[in-house]
Amino acid sequence: MVVLHYTAMTHEAGLARLCDPEFEVSAHWLIAPDGTALALVPEERRAWHAGAGAWGDARDVNSRSIGIELSHRGTHPFPAAQMAGLERLLSGITARWAIPPERVIAHSDMAPGRKSDPGPRFDWRRLALAGLSVWPDPRAAQGDFDALARAFGYVPPEDGGAEVVLRAFRSRFRPWALEAGASGPEDVAAIADLAARYPVDRTRGRG
Repeated sequence: MVVLHYTAMTHEAGLARLCDPEFEVSAHWLIAPDGTALALVPEERRAWHAGAGAWGDARDVNSRSIGIELSHRGTHPFPAAQMAGLERLLSGITARWAIPPERVIAHSDMAPGRKSDPGPRFDWRRLALAGLSVWPDPRAAQGDFDALARAFGYVPPEDGGAEVVLRAFRSRFRPWALEAGASGPEDVAAIADLAARYPVDRTRGRG
């Protein structure tokens, strides 16, 4: 899979942090605001980008994913040049490793409550339209949001519960409803569509 992050600092500071062994954090790629992609760790090697969390049955996400950091603070829309650079990079990565679009996820997806990046300002729909991620096509549906979220891949943390999963889901797929309270019919319709079309494949390796 591929996990997307933001650095929450300037490009120069983020690059220095990712290259400093004292901080024990790294990523395979770093994308500058102008779209330039810097290779930091070979894709076949394990990088320290994901930390604690899970997606489906993948508990050691670092060993099963490629990490991409975007030089961005998450407080405003991501620059068009940076998004274009990400699309170019993702096209190559997903082809090389046979990674389907549903396996391109947010850091907040696999670590809900602990992480919030790349955040509600990131344009996931743009990636989905390019075939590089997924986006819901909600229809009227019934069901339990928590169960459907698990079927899609979300794993609630032991110390956070379902509320943090709902927030992570909304941050990615319904950012305009981030503060809307408990899950409602619109949330259920969206997650039901995603779970039906992209049930997490619990047998996959890195892809």
